Amino acid sequence: MAPPPAAGNVQDRNKLPMPLSPFTGKIGKTYKESTSAWQSPPKAPAGAPNVIIVLLDDVGFGQSSAFGGLVPMPNLEKLASEGLRFNDFHTTGICGPSRSALLTGRNHHDAGNGFLMEWATGFPEYSTMIPRDTATIGEILKDNGYSTWWFGKNHNTPDWETSVAGPFDRWPTGLGFEYFYGFNAGETDQWYPVLFENTTPVEPDKTPAQGYHFMTDMTDRAIARMKFFKSMAPQKPFFMYFAPGAAHAPHEPPREWRDKFKGKFDMGWDKYREIVYQQQLKEGIIPANTQLTKRPDWVKPWDSLNADQKKVYSALMENFAGYLSFTDHEIGRLLDAVRQLPDANNTLVIYIVGDNGASAEGGPDGTLNEIKNLNGLQTDLQDVLKNIDRIGEPGTEPHYPIGWAWAGDTPFQWVKQVASHLGATRNPMVAWWPAKIKHDDKPRDAFVHLVDVLPTVLDAAHIPMPDTVNGIKQYPLAGKSFLAAFSSNDYRGRNEQYFEILSNRSIYLDGWKADAQHTMPWRQDLAPGNWDKDRWELYNLQDDYSEANDLAAKMPEKLAQMKAAFDKAAAQFHVYPLDDRGSARLAVPKPAVTGSDPNAKEFTFAAGATRIPETAAPPMKNRSWKLVANVKADGAQTSGVIVGFGGTAAGLTLYLDKGVPVFDYNYFEKQTAIRGKSPLKSGASTVEVDFDYLGKKGEVGKGANVTLKVDGAVVATGKLDQTVAGRFGIDTFGVGEDTGQPVTPAYQPPFKYTGDIDKVVISVK
Repeated sequence: MAPPPAAGNVQDRNKLPMPLSPFTGKIGKTYKESTSAWQSPPKAPAGAPNVIIVLLDDVGFGQSSAFGGLVPMPNLEKLASEGLRFNDFHTTGICGPSRSALLTGRNHHDAGNGFLMEWATGFPEYSTMIPRDTATIGEILKDNGYSTWWFGKNHNTPDWETSVAGPFDRWPTGLGFEYFYGFNAGETDQWYPVLFENTTPVEPDKTPAQGYHFMTDMTDRAIARMKFFKSMAPQKPFFMYFAPGAAHAPHEPPREWRDKFKGKFDMGWDKYREIVYQQQLKEGIIPANTQLTKRPDWVKPWDSLNADQKKVYSALMENFAGYLSFTDHEIGRLLDAVRQLPDANNTLVIYIVGDNGASAEGGPDGTLNEIKNLNGLQTDLQDVLKNIDRIGEPGTEPHYPIGWAWAGDTPFQWVKQVASHLGATRNPMVAWWPAKIKHDDKPRDAFVHLVDVLPTVLDAAHIPMPDTVNGIKQYPLAGKSFLAAFSSNDYRGRNEQYFEILSNRSIYLDGWKADAQHTMPWRQDLAPGNWDKDRWELYNLQDDYSEANDLAAKMPEKLAQMKAAFDKAAAQFHVYPLDDRGSARLAVPKPAVTGSDPNAKEFTFAAGATRIPETAAPPMKNRSWKLVANVKADGAQTSGVIVGFGGTAAGLTLYLDKGVPVFDYNYFEKQTAIRGKSPLKSGASTVEVDFDYLGKKGEVGKGANVTLKVDGAVVATGKLDQTVAGRFGIDTFGVGEDTGQPVTPAYQPPFKYTGDIDKVVISVK
């Protein structure tokens, strides 16, 4: 028997995990001469608060009513009226990188998340593989006696690691969270989410027609777990990371919430900016000398638009407002439940209103299929107009146009992705902690960043940042605690912070900021290159809150100093190499599933192989392939999906319709169905799809000839003029059913195969 740990090691919180408490009993030869005494696991420090971090997605500084915007968020307003608003809080400018900075307290490049997991490349800073020397807030708090839970969005697991094969050490449950309920991607359909409970795929318990919505589902789960936990362990603190998919596209509110905003944005985006700017000044959210930045040339004046444009653009904004307001309603239910806790007063809520600024990824006209835009393809206005009544409903993936994103970031320039400017990186934040925070109407104006959240939480809980976690020496924190700001407005925050996303880059230093805008977020098909030709701008944020007055021409020496400071920070925090490729990086080959053959050309699946992420599925784009399914059927009595890949945005499916085989290719809602003429025979059959890609080597998105066979005989042929070059979207690959979104409106998911599937073999060339 190993000797008990020395008493001095028990509460050494600098090395995690900590051992059990020392044994204080007596060991004799038998139990009669011995005295038992239970050892106990580590406990949180006395008085450590419950902590809830709420992180919204794709919300601009000027959208929420709590910060002068025109989208009502009364529950956020109530929280702010009891706590503190922060008007100088910063993100990285895009989802996954922001979340990695929040979770680890390190800059996003050092956390391996220089950009998004779907766009990952083989450089350590861009692999999206969070290193073990950057332990997360979940791991640190768990090892210090907290219970830790994660609800909603996880955009920090490499997507080739999100299948049943794992590995699971970069899933939430491997990053220190004892419970996870949510999705592993940048977004999910709110009606047909791709859900996991811990590491197990799960399906909603009802359909959209029966009232299912993911935002309500995850809120219900969070409330139930929190209440149950406190009934069992009222003295133990918990950490909840509550990360809705909202208000990231697809914007999908319940219809009644969309309808609340009918006509509310007919004034257009120019007038919206003016109204919000005046409200921000009146409410003291922005300094009195703040200027409203000018409309850029990439946003058309509202008055120059035709009637169709105004109708579509207003409807898409109404839909977004319904989505964001509905989200606030659901979070209000969570906050109401928090207020009922026995230790509600000792609960710290940090509510971050967006992981970046408002998103312009909907393009100039907006879209009902934002995955199409992310593949570098623009949406035609008339396509949206003819489906205007369907906006936000199941089967659509809406996103508003760039003009509303610009308006949503009032009073700043630019939008999400353009991390060079505050429109991408300055987000509202509210802190609430009744035991420690006294409300102040004046916002806290300390310059703080997502990397500062982890050290602030540790400071609040009286927990040190550990030197080692699981025997691994930890990389230094980039952040520092802003706990002092909770009690005083004298705290000034950080004196330096760099920003970089897709080569849009910036440096903040002692009140000054230098910016270089490089890419357009609605043009994923462009990679400008020529980094040395980027025009740098210079701003004095101490006098110019909104970055309205560029001083670069007047102060070239100061600008040169700032550019040198960026280069120094970029080297220190491993920003290089710069990479401005958008949709082209989607097509960069990703690592194979761990344990698989990276050079495999043949893949065999049995029925039940579902929820396989796109990068872990067979590579069926920009090449020829063959699918052979050995199935059993009972003639016209058998229906259902044999293989489904993708969803409403784009994808492919092979299924039986009353025994008749059908192959359907969804090219961004342009359906091409190749259908047999008669049902399969009763008994065993072989159904085959030969996909002959017509592009040459290196050519992407070209057409294909498709042949459908049954038992070796051709039963139908067809031709595709175009195929998806990048990604099918946010749904997955599966055999025997089409989980989540349906690839085709011809059936309702999951449309399980009612016969037997022996195996499906996919051979790629």
